[in-house]
Amino acid sequence: ADILMFNAHQVPVGRDQVQHIEMARDMAKSFNHLFGQGREFFVLPEAVIDEQMALLPGLDGRKMSKSYDNVIPLFEGGAKALKEAIARIVTHSKLPGEPKDPDNSPLVTLFNAFATPTQAAAFRQELLEGLAWGEAKQRLFDMVDHHIGPKRARYAELMANPQAVEAILQAGAAKARAVAQPLVQAARAAVGIRPLGAAQ
Repeated sequence: ADILMFNAHQVPVGRDQVQHIEMARDMAKSFNHLFGQGREFFVLPEAVIDEQMALLPGLDGRKMSKSYDNVIPLFEGGAKALKEAIARIVTHSKLPGEPKDPDNSPLVTLFNAFATPTQAAAFRQELLEGLAWGEAKQRLFDMVDHHIGPKRARYAELMANPQAVEAILQAGAAKARAVAQPLVQAARAAVGIRPLGAAQ
């Protein structure tokens, strides 16, 4: 519903979410066929996947998920919690000076999510040349903290003021309703769900 009621043409998702877009497409196609009467009520959405970041790994290399307890806290706990989490990322047992395999490392995937192509290529090369995992983890921490650190003050400010967060959410909901409501009403009418007393 949150895809179709806004007639989203393209939806950025991770590879593990593609099936949700496919389900939305199937529902839209079915509704349009059954109730459209020549009108395309719902756009058939397409999944947009960044092939480089199709799936972000967690600390243990599996998909990052709270249910796996392998997430990296970007804001909660500050830089200390971020550094401690990065230190727990699973790596191979290659010694400093030995070439590392950057193609099979969750640490590299996470680094690339924040790095420019030039930075990513340089990091990859350093690993091939034997960069120690401890130093690689420090580089990842520096990269992530460079992007996230300046946003922590805003996060703390919002967490300390839930009324402000609620106001932002309500404003967003009002904006979303203004876009979605006409389409939802038209779709209800198309399937015969009308308010009592409305003209048949």
